Amino acid sequence: GLGTVGFQGNPATDDLSPLKQTLEVFHRLGGRVLDTSPNYGDSETVLGRLLADLGIRDDVFMATKIDREDRAEGERRMEGSFNRLGGTIDLMQVHNLLGTDVQLGTLQAWKEEGRFKYIGITTHRDSQHADIERYMRSQPLDFVQVNYSLDEREADRRLLPAAEEAGVAVLVNRPFGAGGIFRRVRGESLPGWAAEIGCASWAQIFLKWIVGNPAVTCAIPATSNPKHLV
Repeated sequence: GLGTVGFQGNPATDDLSPLKQTLEVFHRLGGRVLDTSPNYGDSETVLGRLLADLGIRDDVFMATKIDREDRAEGERRMEGSFNRLGGTIDLMQVHNLLGTDVQLGTLQAWKEEGRFKYIGITTHRDSQHADIERYMRSQPLDFVQVNYSLDEREADRRLLPAAEEAGVAVLVNRPFGAGGIFRRVRGESLPGWAAEIGCASWAQIFLKWIVGNPAVTCAIPATSNPKHLV
Protein backbone atom coordinates (compact mmCIF):
# COMPACT_ATOMS: atom_id res chain seq x y z
CA GLY A 1 0.00 0.00 0.00
CA LEU A 2 0.89 3.68 -0.20
CA GLY A 3 0.31 6.61 2.13
CA THR A 4 -0.32 9.83 0.23
CA VAL A 5 0.32 12.67 2.66
CA GLY A 6 2.93 13.94 0.16
CA PHE A 7 0.53 13.98 -2.80
CA GLN A 8 0.00 17.71 -2.65
CA GLY A 9 0.08 20.29 -5.41
CA ASN A 10 -2.23 22.39 -7.52
CA PRO A 11 -4.60 19.98 -9.31
CA ALA A 12 -5.44 22.71 -11.83
CA THR A 13 -1.89 22.80 -13.19
CA ASP A 14 0.31 20.33 -15.02
CA ASP A 15 3.12 20.24 -12.42
CA LEU A 16 2.05 16.89 -10.97
CA SER A 17 4.23 14.65 -13.17
CA PRO A 18 6.37 13.17 -10.33
CA LEU A 19 3.19 12.21 -8.45
CA LYS A 20 1.66 10.76 -11.59
CA GLN A 21 4.82 8.74 -12.22
CA THR A 22 4.76 7.45 -8.64
CA LEU A 23 1.16 6.26 -9.02
CA GLU A 24 1.89 4.68 -12.40
CA VAL A 25 4.85 2.73 -11.01
CA PHE A 26 2.86 1.78 -7.90
CA HIS A 27 0.09 0.31 -10.03
CA ARG A 28 2.45 -1.37 -12.51
CA LEU A 29 4.34 -3.12 -9.70
CA GLY A 30 1.11 -4.47 -8.18
CA GLY A 31 0.32 -1.81 -5.57
CA ARG A 32 -3.39 -1.45 -4.89
CA VAL A 33 -4.11 0.16 -1.47
CA LEU A 34 -4.09 3.97 -1.34
CA ASP A 35 -4.58 5.71 2.01
CA THR A 36 -5.40 9.40 2.09
CA SER A 37 -7.28 12.04 4.08
CA PRO A 38 -8.93 15.43 3.49
CA ASN A 39 -6.43 16.65 6.10
CA TYR A 40 -3.56 16.03 3.66
CA GLY A 41 -3.94 19.36 1.87
CA ASP A 42 -5.42 18.70 -1.58
CA SER A 43 -4.26 15.07 -1.67
CA GLU A 44 -7.76 13.70 -2.35
CA THR A 45 -8.28 16.05 -5.30
CA VAL A 46 -4.82 15.29 -6.69
CA LEU A 47 -5.40 11.55 -6.39
CA GLY A 48 -8.81 11.78 -8.02
CA ARG A 49 -7.38 13.61 -11.01
CA LEU A 50 -4.25 11.49 -11.47
CA LEU A 51 -6.02 8.15 -11.08
CA ALA A 52 -8.55 9.23 -13.69
CA ASP A 53 -5.77 10.41 -16.03
CA LEU A 54 -4.02 7.04 -15.66
CA GLY A 55 -7.28 5.13 -16.09
CA ILE A 56 -6.67 3.07 -12.93
CA ARG A 57 -9.24 4.52 -10.51
CA ASP A 58 -11.27 1.31 -10.43
CA ASP A 59 -8.16 -0.81 -9.81
CA VAL A 60 -7.31 0.66 -6.41
CA PHE A 61 -8.59 0.02 -2.90
CA MET A 62 -9.25 3.57 -1.70
CA ALA A 63 -9.08 4.38 2.01
CA THR A 64 -9.70 7.83 3.44
CA LYS A 65 -10.70 9.38 6.75
CA ILE A 66 -13.11 11.53 8.73
CA ASP A 67 -12.26 13.56 11.86
CA ARG A 68 -15.23 15.73 12.79
CA GLU A 69 -16.96 15.79 16.18
CA ASP A 70 -20.26 17.04 14.72
CA ARG A 71 -22.33 14.43 12.89
CA ALA A 72 -23.68 16.71 10.15
CA GLU A 73 -20.30 18.27 9.54
CA GLY A 74 -18.83 14.79 9.30
CA GLU A 75 -21.38 13.80 6.67
CA ARG A 76 -20.53 16.89 4.62
CA ARG A 77 -16.86 16.09 4.95
CA MET A 78 -17.35 12.53 3.70
CA GLU A 79 -19.52 13.67 0.77
CA GLY A 80 -16.64 15.95 -0.16
CA SER A 81 -14.26 12.99 -0.15
CA PHE A 82 -16.52 11.13 -2.60
CA ASN A 83 -16.55 14.16 -4.90
CA ARG A 84 -12.80 14.75 -4.73
CA LEU A 85 -11.78 11.11 -5.18
CA GLY A 86 -14.23 10.55 -8.01
CA GLY A 87 -15.12 6.94 -7.36
CA THR A 88 -15.67 4.20 -4.80
CA ILE A 89 -14.35 4.63 -1.28
CA ASP A 90 -13.60 1.14 -0.02
CA LEU A 91 -12.65 2.06 3.54
CA MET A 92 -13.70 5.05 5.65
CA GLN A 93 -11.75 5.53 8.87
CA VAL A 94 -12.14 7.81 11.89
CA HIS A 95 -8.84 9.71 11.87
CA ASN A 96 -6.84 9.53 15.11
CA LEU A 97 -10.07 8.67 16.98
CA LEU A 98 -11.35 12.26 16.63
CA GLY A 99 -15.14 12.07 16.81
CA THR A 100 -15.21 8.28 17.00
CA ASP A 101 -18.31 8.00 19.21
CA VAL A 102 -20.18 10.48 17.00
CA GLN A 103 -19.13 9.20 13.58
CA LEU A 104 -19.13 5.41 13.95
CA GLY A 105 -22.93 5.29 13.81
CA THR A 106 -22.92 7.18 10.50
CA LEU A 107 -20.13 5.02 9.12
CA GLN A 108 -22.03 1.85 10.01
CA ALA A 109 -25.23 3.17 8.43
CA TRP A 110 -23.45 4.22 5.24
CA LYS A 111 -21.74 0.84 5.09
CA GLU A 112 -25.12 -0.89 5.34
CA GLU A 113 -26.34 1.34 2.49
CA GLY A 114 -23.39 0.15 0.39
CA ARG A 115 -21.55 3.47 0.33
CA PHE A 116 -18.45 1.92 1.92
CA LYS A 117 -17.28 -1.67 1.92
CA TYR A 118 -15.43 -1.31 5.21
CA ILE A 119 -15.14 1.02 8.21
CA GLY A 120 -12.35 1.52 10.73
CA ILE A 121 -10.38 3.77 13.05
CA THR A 122 -6.80 5.02 12.96
CA THR A 123 -3.97 6.28 15.12
CA HIS A 124 -0.28 7.00 14.79
CA ARG A 125 0.26 7.35 18.54
CA ASP A 126 1.16 4.65 21.06
CA SER A 127 -0.87 6.57 23.64
CA GLN A 128 -4.10 5.72 21.78
CA HIS A 129 -3.50 1.98 21.47
CA ALA A 130 -5.60 1.13 24.53
CA ASP A 131 -8.54 3.08 23.09
CA ILE A 132 -8.09 1.38 19.71
CA GLU A 133 -8.24 -2.00 21.46
CA ARG A 134 -11.34 -0.98 23.41
CA TYR A 135 -13.19 0.09 20.26
CA MET A 136 -12.06 -3.03 18.46
CA ARG A 137 -13.63 -5.19 21.16
CA SER A 138 -16.86 -3.18 21.42
CA GLN A 139 -17.63 -1.96 17.89
CA PRO A 140 -18.19 -3.77 14.55
CA LEU A 141 -14.96 -2.56 12.97
CA ASP A 142 -13.44 -4.03 9.83
CA PHE A 143 -10.06 -2.26 9.99
CA VAL A 144 -7.73 -0.54 12.39
CA GLN A 145 -4.73 1.50 11.31
CA VAL A 146 -1.79 1.74 13.72
CA ASN A 147 1.85 2.77 13.87
CA TYR A 148 4.19 -0.21 13.92
CA SER A 149 7.83 -0.66 12.99
CA LEU A 150 11.12 -2.02 14.27
CA ASP A 151 11.43 1.41 15.91
CA GLU A 152 7.89 1.42 17.33
CA ARG A 153 6.92 -2.04 18.55
CA GLU A 154 4.24 -1.17 21.10
CA ALA A 155 1.46 -2.58 18.91
CA ASP A 156 3.03 -6.02 19.31
CA ARG A 157 2.12 -6.16 22.99
CA ARG A 158 -1.67 -6.32 22.80
CA LEU A 159 -3.07 -4.53 19.77
CA LEU A 160 -1.97 -6.86 16.97
CA PRO A 161 -2.88 -10.04 18.89
CA ALA A 162 -6.28 -8.52 19.71
CA ALA A 163 -6.88 -7.62 16.06
CA GLU A 164 -6.00 -11.11 14.95
CA GLU A 165 -8.30 -12.59 17.60
CA ALA A 166 -11.17 -10.30 16.58
CA GLY A 167 -10.67 -10.85 12.84
CA VAL A 168 -10.02 -7.14 12.27
CA ALA A 169 -7.74 -6.18 9.38
CA VAL A 170 -4.69 -4.04 10.17
CA LEU A 171 -3.13 -1.27 8.11
CA VAL A 172 0.31 -0.24 9.35
CA ASN A 173 1.39 3.39 9.10
CA ARG A 174 4.84 4.77 9.97
CA PRO A 175 6.50 1.46 8.96
CA PHE A 176 9.88 3.22 9.16
CA GLY A 177 9.02 5.03 12.39
CA ALA A 178 10.19 8.63 12.23
CA GLY A 179 13.03 7.62 9.89
CA GLY A 180 15.68 7.22 12.56
CA ILE A 181 15.89 3.52 11.80
CA PHE A 182 17.69 4.33 8.55
CA ARG A 183 20.32 6.39 10.37
CA ARG A 184 21.06 3.38 12.57
CA VAL A 185 21.93 1.17 9.58
CA ARG A 186 23.63 3.81 7.42
CA GLY A 187 26.86 2.36 6.06
CA GLU A 188 26.01 -1.12 7.33
CA SER A 189 26.06 -3.99 4.86
CA LEU A 190 22.93 -6.05 4.45
CA PRO A 191 22.99 -9.33 6.38
CA GLY A 192 23.77 -12.43 4.37
CA TRP A 193 20.25 -13.79 4.79
CA ALA A 194 18.65 -10.73 3.13
CA ALA A 195 18.82 -12.28 -0.34
CA GLU A 196 17.31 -15.50 0.98
CA ILE A 197 14.12 -13.63 1.89
CA GLY A 198 14.06 -11.59 -1.33
CA CYS A 199 15.36 -8.31 0.11
CA ALA A 200 17.90 -6.05 -1.58
CA SER A 201 17.69 -3.06 0.79
CA TRP A 202 17.21 -2.22 4.45
CA ALA A 203 13.82 -0.68 3.60
CA GLN A 204 12.66 -4.01 2.18
CA ILE A 205 13.84 -5.84 5.30
CA PHE A 206 12.03 -3.38 7.57
CA LEU A 207 8.81 -3.78 5.55
CA LYS A 208 9.06 -7.55 5.32
CA TRP A 209 9.42 -7.76 9.10
CA ILE A 210 6.08 -5.94 9.38
CA VAL A 211 4.08 -7.80 6.76
CA GLY A 212 5.47 -11.09 8.06
CA ASN A 213 3.33 -10.60 11.15
CA PRO A 214 0.16 -12.66 10.60
CA ALA A 215 -2.00 -9.91 12.12
CA VAL A 216 -0.90 -7.35 9.52
CA THR A 217 -3.00 -6.93 6.38
CA CYS A 218 -1.01 -4.20 4.62
CA ALA A 219 1.75 -1.68 5.29
CA ILE A 220 1.32 1.82 3.86
CA PRO A 221 4.66 3.64 3.73
CA ALA A 222 4.19 7.20 2.53
CA THR A 223 6.16 8.52 -0.42
CA SER A 224 5.71 10.69 -3.47
CA ASN A 225 9.11 9.69 -4.89
CA PRO A 226 9.06 7.03 -7.66
CA LYS A 227 12.52 5.74 -6.65
CA HIS A 228 11.48 5.28 -3.02
CA LEU A 229 8.25 3.68 -4.20
CA VAL A 230 10.20 0.97 -6.04
